[in-house]
Amino acid sequence: MDGITLITGGAGFIGSNYADRCISRGERVVIFDNLSRHGAKTNLDWLRQKHGEKSFQLVVGDVRHAEEIKGAAREASRIVHLAAQVAVTTSVTDPRNDFEINAIGTFNTLEAARLSGNHPSFVYSSTNKVYGGMENVKVIEKETRYDYADLPLGASEEQILDFHSPYGCSKGTGDQYVRDYARIYDLPTTVFRQSCIYGLRQFGVEDQGWVAWFIIAAITGHPISIYGNGKQVRDILFVDDLLNAYDAALQHPDKAAGQIFNVGGGRENTISVWLEFAPMLEKLLGKKIEVSWGDWRPGDQPVYISDIRKAQRVLGWSPKISAQEGITRLFNWVKENRSLF
Repeated sequence: MDGITLITGGAGFIGSNYADRCISRGERVVIFDNLSRHGAKTNLDWLRQKHGEKSFQLVVGDVRHAEEIKGAAREASRIVHLAAQVAVTTSVTDPRNDFEINAIGTFNTLEAARLSGNHPSFVYSSTNKVYGGMENVKVIEKETRYDYADLPLGASEEQILDFHSPYGCSKGTGDQYVRDYARIYDLPTTVFRQSCIYGLRQFGVEDQGWVAWFIIAAITGHPISIYGNGKQVRDILFVDDLLNAYDAALQHPDKAAGQIFNVGGGRENTISVWLEFAPMLEKLLGKKIEVSWGDWRPGDQPVYISDIRKAQRVLGWSPKISAQEGITRLFNWVKENRSLF
């Protein structure tokens, strides 16, 4: 694609993977990041080693500062907005910081796009947490998992919004602003309400990135805590598949502009967070994993499965990497790069 791709949070897990993809196909890339996240500098070193010192432009800045992101976006043809505070638990202990990064930071980035005059395509990584606990949806309990009683293909974009937890509120604020900038300012924006994304270069921690964290902890011997009963179900999506969805939206703004898509692994890539994940992980590790158990966390959905039919229909997108394959890939990468953890 011609022009400049600006990636906010571009030194993070998803951002560095997308930067790698864009650089590999010859795009001009600007990475905007405050480098506060663990692993950010490691990811930048990886990009430089793979593509060269001058393969991308790094702008060290913060989306909370309007003038900084405005300057970075001045010549952008595409903006992929990934910079965020990403943990529900952190949002509960520090809601102001969460709001300023996720809500104000997204507003600042949208304004930077609008004021640039370039009419850039704009992708926003939202979250399934905008649907809250989904108390209006009947849930049934099975031996190793929860499931929906009446949603065989999962929750669609028509699910009622219910911003639960400060994180849900801040990300939901950004979600709705991004959508409305397409209607009010004719900016070609697209919202992806993402389920659990996992993959290589994910430096997961206990309160965010649970698939990666469980693998990292199992390999490095860190303690693992399970909140709830371990039957919570998520549809998981390997990062390469997510990037395919971003590409589809950016390459076809005529189809994606103003749209919201639930994007996750769908029904075929569901797993319960421990009772079904543990046997898979223990087989890869070759031994039993001991865990401790704690209370449920606020806003934690017993089950969340994305109905991904809209993305399939509008964008021609669907996941290609199965949960088994993706988890194995991530396990092998963590094992090979244990020194990073």
